Amino acid sequence: MEKNNLKIFFIKLISITFSVIIIINVIFNLIFADKIEKIDNLLSLDKSKFRNEIREKIRNEIRNGLEKENILNQEDKVLIYKLYKKLQKEFAELENK
Repeated sequence: MEKNNLKIFFIKLISITFSVIIIINVIFNLIFADKIEKIDNLLSLDKSKFRNEIREKIRNEIRNGLEKENILNQEDKVLIYKLYKKLQKEFAELENK
């Protein structure tokens, strides 16, 4: 009888252990795998292949932006214009010194 109880205990222990391992693996893959891949991509900026991919993405975005009638929306235009005016004023002050 005691041998049978011990056998059931080990079967339950092994099944719970496998379940915990599977759950940890699934949680890790769902939550952290994408983030780790993004971090890996950022760390691989020194690789020319990745730099070329980024360069092509930037070029495509510029081409898509140039095809549009308005690149910026009105709020962005106002913000950039205010920044431009402020920089212009600071450069003028720099020239006067």
